[in-house]
Amino acid sequence: MPLPRLIPCLDVAGGRVVKGVRFQGLTEVGDPVELAAAYSNAGADELVFLDIEATLEGRGLLEELVARVADRLAIPFTVGGGVRDVRDAQALLEAGADKVSVNSAALARPELVSELAARLGAQAVVVAIDAAGGEVYTRAGTERARRDVVAWACEVEQRGAGEILLTSIDTDGTREGYDLEVTRAVADAVSVPVIASGGAGSARHVAEALEIAQAALLASIVHENPARLTSLREELRELGVPLRDAA
Repeated sequence: MPLPRLIPCLDVAGGRVVKGVRFQGLTEVGDPVELAAAYSNAGADELVFLDIEATLEGRGLLEELVARVADRLAIPFTVGGGVRDVRDAQALLEAGADKVSVNSAALARPELVSELAARLGAQAVVVAIDAAGGEVYTRAGTERARRDVVAWACEVEQRGAGEILLTSIDTDGTREGYDLEVTRAVADAVSVPVIASGGAGSARHVAEALEIAQAALLASIVHENPARLTSLREELRELGVPLRDAA
């Protein structure tokens, strides 16, 4: 069985990394290129880059910025935000991404997931799901999609998604722990890896998520001090979480 993964996440707006609470009150926390390099050097297993303004602004991703980030990484790199079709996804892979993440566009046209999997391979397709109260939200968490989170997770798996990035809007940025209930419900319903996201504030929180999911997304807990990733890895080992040795 693959070892659990620790995956820092860069939510990017205006070319800068930002973080908020429950998708609100965004504040700037740093430069995406420098933070990405710091996480790669600190032993992150992978990195996720999400352009959180692309869909709301109706534009594609910042390919030049993606290329600059990719150039500094020695780890797999997932990019999302504003991916509307296979052409967008291929452009991101050409810019240096290893995987693409889709969210709102897949909800608007679920066939997109199948098209991406057929062209790129399931291993390169991540479907991001933003959830609150058991429901899926779209457009950066601003609109109800009127879909049940577990049913949607099962559908995207059937359509060819290789992974599911599940963010709880209710716990996002709170540092009070992941939403273990919704994470468990999704992880139990699908066979593809689930990345738990939203709420990490301590090693214990991450360990609890990794008892259910195959990976944990990290943001607030490490953004203020990227070197925290190194000590977090050791704390998790002390809690009995098996992790790969950092490169």
